[in-house]
Amino acid sequence: MSVYLGTYGNVYLKRKSAQGSKASVVNPSDVNASRNRFSFDFETGFLVSGDQVEIDSTDGSNLAFVTSAGWVNGTVQSGGKWFVNVDELGGIRLYSTFSAALAGDATNAIALASIATAIPISVKIANTVPRMLGQCINYELNTNREAVDTTALSDEFRSQYSTLMSGSGQFTAFWDYVDVKTAGVQEAPHYLLQLALRTEIGSEFSAQFYLKTGGYTPDGGATLVADELWYEVDGVITQAGVSFEPDGPVRVVADFVTTGPIRLRAKLATEDRLLQESADDLQLEQDTTSVILLDRA
Repeated sequence: MSVYLGTYGNVYLKRKSAQGSKASVVNPSDVNASRNRFSFDFETGFLVSGDQVEIDSTDGSNLAFVTSAGWVNGTVQSGGKWFVNVDELGGIRLYSTFSAALAGDATNAIALASIATAIPISVKIANTVPRMLGQCINYELNTNREAVDTTALSDEFRSQYSTLMSGSGQFTAFWDYVDVKTAGVQEAPHYLLQLALRTEIGSEFSAQFYLKTGGYTPDGGATLVADELWYEVDGVITQAGVSFEPDGPVRVVADFVTTGPIRLRAKLATEDRLLQESADDLQLEQDTTSVILLDRA
């Protein structure tokens, strides 16, 4: 018998948007090229630092306020994806990486250019990469299946029929405002507090709750070292609170309910990869170190 300890589990979060795109306008006065900062009209909480957004002009014109240095091919286009840092006044800076957006350093922001005419735009959140929740202490995931009583008057024993399944849970993490040292790998727990306050686009997220990670097996069996086992859910934050004590670290506690299927996933030691005709790996758009694997349910 093997005894698995929870010290090797972790939680991955993927940011989601409950609604579609946001329409607005970037005026010439909204762009401060010297500080690489711009703005547009959006409600508080629509964007938070670290969000990856897709910005497109709605009239087909180029996004002239972003210089050629901000594009992969060096050519200004009508739409692109960047990570954003949002300051206290609603000003936005664009970055090419998640960690740089969290840091918010003006010197590392993508260079902007002044514009002469207003550009109508649409903005939507386009985060696609799950990131580990940093400083996570514990998590709890509960599943529940409702039952309908179908007992008739003449029955001697009660009979029931199973119906819909639902889930709920909670996870706790040490509060951390910004952790630049993780180089974009971990998601700051402070995001859970921001996620609960989002009203326009909702507080949805996707999560992966790991029971077993690669490189860990208590019985020492070499054949199981690389195996991974995790729950995968879509959920919405229903409550987020802060536990503050004078003699202990500040903690963030978030409750959630699931909004879709609850899947128990497994990745075995042998990986099946989707390849191109050239036999090269299919890489993710924003993470060239990751490749697309065949799903194993």
